[in-house]
Formats: sequence, C-alpha cells, structure tokens
Amino acid sequence: MRERETGIKNLRVAGQDQRFEYLEITVERGESVKDARARLREHSEYGRWELAKSVILYGGRRRFWLRRRIMRVHRTVSFADV
Repeated sequence: MRERETGIKNLRVAGQDQRFEYLEITVERGESVKDARARLREHSEYGRWELAKSVILYGGRRRFWLRRRIMRVHRTVSFADV
C-alpha cells in the first residue's frame, strides 16, 4: 500500500472559496482489501479525510483519493493592542 499527498486545490462552491488537500492511496493487486478499508477508515476517523474518488484499474490495482478541507483561522485578538 502506498500513500502520497498530491497537493492543494481551490474549489468554488456556492459562492465560497474552499481549499482542499488531497491524499492518494494505491493498493496493489495482491494486497488485502480488508487492510485497505482499515487504512481508509483510520484516515477518515482520525485525520478528518473524506473519500473523494475511487478507481479500480486494469490488473486489479485500486486507487483512492481522500480530501480534507483546509480550515482558515482568523485572528481574533490583535497583539499590538495588548
């Protein structure tokens, strides 16, 4: 099983800019699907990833793309005034 972060993309949804980061997981033909499901479940549960796309390729290789929203944090206190 191989994992690779593929980068950040901007999406415009309903008038809002949303930024996502993507993680690609590739499962080879001989590897257990049960282990792949467990890995996907761990990423979604603990890393707040969601499944964006899944593909079964020729030869039996499986590829999954997970994404998660990048949270923008706005400063609420100005430290210059303190």
